[in-house]
Amino acid sequence: MPALQEETLTEFLSKATGTAVEWVQMPGMKPGPDSIGIVAISHGRSGVAARACGLVGLDPTRVAEILKDRPSWYRDCRAVDVINVLSTGNGGTIELLYMQLYAPTTLAPARDFWLLRYTSVMEDGSLVVCERSLNNTQNGPSMPPAANFVRAELLPSGYLIRPCEGGGSIIHIVDHMDLEPWSVPEVLRPLYESSTLLAQKTTMAALRHLRQISQEISQPNVTGWGRRPAALRALSQKLSKGFNEAVNGFADEGWSMLESDGVDDVTLLVNSSPSKMMGINLSYGNGFPSMGNAILCAKASMLLQNVPPAILLRFLREHRSEWADSGIDAYSAAAVKAGPCGLPVARGGSFGGQVILPLAHTIEHEEFMEVIKLENMGHYREDMIMPGDIFLLQLCSGVDENAVGACAELIFAPIDASFSDDAPIIPSGFRIIPLDSGMDASSPNRTLDLASTLEVGAAGNRSTGDNSGRNGSTKSVMTIAFQFVYEIHLQENVATMARQYVRSIIASVQRVALALSPSNFGSHAGFRTPPGTPEAQTLARWICQSYRCYLGVELLEYEGSESILKTLWHHTDAVLCCSLKALPVFTFANQAGLDMLETTLVALQDISLEKIFDNNGRKALFAEFPQVMQQGFMCLQGGICLSSMGRPISYERAVAWKVVNDEENAHCICFMFVNWSFV
Repeated sequence: MPALQEETLTEFLSKATGTAVEWVQMPGMKPGPDSIGIVAISHGRSGVAARACGLVGLDPTRVAEILKDRPSWYRDCRAVDVINVLSTGNGGTIELLYMQLYAPTTLAPARDFWLLRYTSVMEDGSLVVCERSLNNTQNGPSMPPAANFVRAELLPSGYLIRPCEGGGSIIHIVDHMDLEPWSVPEVLRPLYESSTLLAQKTTMAALRHLRQISQEISQPNVTGWGRRPAALRALSQKLSKGFNEAVNGFADEGWSMLESDGVDDVTLLVNSSPSKMMGINLSYGNGFPSMGNAILCAKASMLLQNVPPAILLRFLREHRSEWADSGIDAYSAAAVKAGPCGLPVARGGSFGGQVILPLAHTIEHEEFMEVIKLENMGHYREDMIMPGDIFLLQLCSGVDENAVGACAELIFAPIDASFSDDAPIIPSGFRIIPLDSGMDASSPNRTLDLASTLEVGAAGNRSTGDNSGRNGSTKSVMTIAFQFVYEIHLQENVATMARQYVRSIIASVQRVALALSPSNFGSHAGFRTPPGTPEAQTLARWICQSYRCYLGVELLEYEGSESILKTLWHHTDAVLCCSLKALPVFTFANQAGLDMLETTLVALQDISLEKIFDNNGRKALFAEFPQVMQQGFMCLQGGICLSSMGRPISYERAVAWKVVNDEENAHCICFMFVNWSFV
């Protein structure tokens, strides 16, 4: 053991102040007076590593105490248990720790670590806390594997804390992990292989937290809504932890899975364990029991393409009515009030509007908390209309699209207007994590500023240029988790409602992501569009104009206020566009088209036109197809086609027409399947 701690210390110091790791500057970090510190990420070494150096106005022992309490500042940390403590001859301590980290998505298991932590004071008065995994040590103490966790490895890491003459400390932080990326689906591996992501979530989070606490000590004023900063921080932790627990759904917390309804896009979990219900304090001292005795969580993860996480998140925050259902908001709000409440009623009231009331923010505004007031929603309870405002406590982070590798989150929970400290907090929300912002595709022999960050194109070919990292992020993974309190005898109804609600939110997010994809920003936002891809709004206009031109009638009946894209998106018939290639593939579909093909906008482009027709359909199609190019349209008699899952679909008739752009050149072919249904 003694040899191990000294070896850990030596290895850690060589990374913290030396060149044991080849460090390159963190993309997007501009050193300067207002910068958090100097941040670097590793280049080309096993695992992922990040290093930071900064100055904070706290003394070294206080800094060490705060950093050792990982769950207080590292949002992904579920728990750290100290299993054993030993003293060393030189006044240091050795601790054996078991640590669990939450999984960031629903698509891969959580991680755990079995660690040795060594704390000592060096000859120059510096305090050192260094750690490493005990996974492979000879004859050392062991920790058996835990269910639902993958054992990851912490390579020598830690904190070197030097006292400054005028007070305060200079801190060097090193995080170096091997998160076992082999055990996750390939599409998610970038999350587990990204040093940039590690730097944002761990290394920089530690520095920010220390600066936050140091500021609170120097200005201990009462802030938002009469709350002290520490109380507000505890609230934001509660929201974050509650959301992470919902996404992970650990059995040891009392969660169990419900049977699927045959489509596996949304996972449902229920929890009625007394410890869970007491933990969120769902009963009040005013004599009323709360309205529910169990919690249901509906969760899903999906891939998004071509939409920067920060921009999508800002939209979800600012345009709640685009995706949220006021009846369900009213139902959730009733859960945190005393007294019974039935299921959400479709007749429910409407939003008078959303008012955002700022509550608190961190020094650099990378995270902020607010209260959302949904005004005068008349909602029904026991056939009584209860007009009243609904309040949500909301935590928002990652809205700055310049922060490379940052994860964007919007987490909210209904609160009572009294906003008491012990009120239950049952969070729901969204997390969007970039998968390939070119953030780790760096070469060590060049400066890594944003402008030179590589952009990985859709076809995988890399192009450098003026596209900064924020726009280069072509793929991200979004995780959604919504929690509902309910009475156990209503489980079936609530499960159906929750499934439908989360599916409707997924559809809304896909629609929004499509409308926000970079091609829709035009050049003014610094986005480059792939050649020949019109923005969705323009494509919708071309589709309708061409239909009117060739068939002499309007395709859509839309009111002036509605956008053409939105009306087309919600059109009941399936509308699908395909390319003008020798083997046509689909390039766009409305919601009905995606439902019919049982696909998503991202996967749509892998489906070729001939795949969806059976043999007879294919013959009819190829016989008539030249007609489309010559006279501009053709009609197909009713028949059968196939979804991407191979399910047969019957349709009454189909129309195909040539879509021309503003220069009158053919852009694509559009198909409309009328009155389709699964057979």
